[in-house]
Amino acid sequence: MGWVTEHAPTGAEVNACVRCGLCLPECPTFRLTGKESFSPRGRLMAMSAVADGVVEVDESFAGIMDSCLQCRACEVVCPSLVPFGRAMEGARAELAAQMPSRTRTARHLLVGRVLGSPGLLRMATLAVKVGQKTRVVRVLPSLLRSGFAGIRPVKPVAAQPGSTYRALGQRIGRAGFVTGCVMDVWFSDVHAASIAMLQRAGYDVVVPATQTCCGALAAHDGDVKDTHRLAERNVVAFANVDVVAVDSAGCGAHLKDYKHWAGQAGELFSKRVFDITELIDQAITSGRIPKSSVDRGPVAIQDPCHLRHVQRIVDAPRNILRAAGYSPVEIDPDGRCCGAAGMYSLLQPELSHQLGAAKADQVRQSHANVVASANPGCEMQLRSHLGKGYEIVHPVELLWRAVQEDDR
Repeated sequence: MGWVTEHAPTGAEVNACVRCGLCLPECPTFRLTGKESFSPRGRLMAMSAVADGVVEVDESFAGIMDSCLQCRACEVVCPSLVPFGRAMEGARAELAAQMPSRTRTARHLLVGRVLGSPGLLRMATLAVKVGQKTRVVRVLPSLLRSGFAGIRPVKPVAAQPGSTYRALGQRIGRAGFVTGCVMDVWFSDVHAASIAMLQRAGYDVVVPATQTCCGALAAHDGDVKDTHRLAERNVVAFANVDVVAVDSAGCGAHLKDYKHWAGQAGELFSKRVFDITELIDQAITSGRIPKSSVDRGPVAIQDPCHLRHVQRIVDAPRNILRAAGYSPVEIDPDGRCCGAAGMYSLLQPELSHQLGAAKADQVRQSHANVVASANPGCEMQLRSHLGKGYEIVHPVELLWRAVQEDDR
């Protein structure tokens, strides 16, 4: 049958691979399994076979595609610049079209509708809050119980929809702030620190009330229709700002790729998107945010895949930690995936657990009990695998703490 949708991997994307194999040692699932089919090269060969009509989109093909973390570490070393992330999203879109199921429909309802609905999210948040304050979490399956362990205590929303937070000192621009979906209520302390530091950096911070979920999870799961819808809504919501600031690495990577999902308007939008670490690092470099003279000790730094491999941001988080008075401790120079990867921990629990345990071991070997991570999924994965005795926070949170302490 071959491909049936316009979103399928293109011949240019798939055929760009020269089968050199440089991607193999960078791929987490290949390293764990040793299977060629669980490597980027193997997955591209499977896509090519479907395009040529050699094999069908069936359970075997689905297993090969669904095992991918979409960490995109392969793209960093690829000499042919294969757009592997785009090809994978196309393959997932084909799976959704050719192999519909109740499970996939339920997933699409979650990532395409629930995460974009404030009312439904409030209900989900209430359930999480009840679970955190009662013993009901103890009766949940171990997989869900582990997920609860990774979530921060639920707090009130820090970024109020429709609000504007004025710049402190000289104003340099207007920043639209992305609240995201679960970030807004499950990681509100990150939002509070980000807004405070943007104000210190000279930005008026605007929180558009009409914004919605970025759509990253929908795109990764092949939910094309809702991915387009969410992107188009956000493009309109952030039309009147100078920069778009986002403090979730996974969201930022997707927002910077809106050209594919919202055309020319999406491309113009993406050019204004910055990860919060980029904007704060710029402010530190220019002297708008002073560096601390206090030695606050070591911090283990974990690089989220969508910050390091996709956005290619490596130095900014480290510069922020140094400006706060901390000494970054490298735990993994290659920045291998922690295994969180959106819904991957739910859909591929065994592989996710192995990767999470390995990342936790790297942290333990660093002898630091504070870990800096710029992505909520990575933070949850680390917290659930490290357990008590470790604090996992966003780099900008540590800078905001340092600024408050230095101001006293």
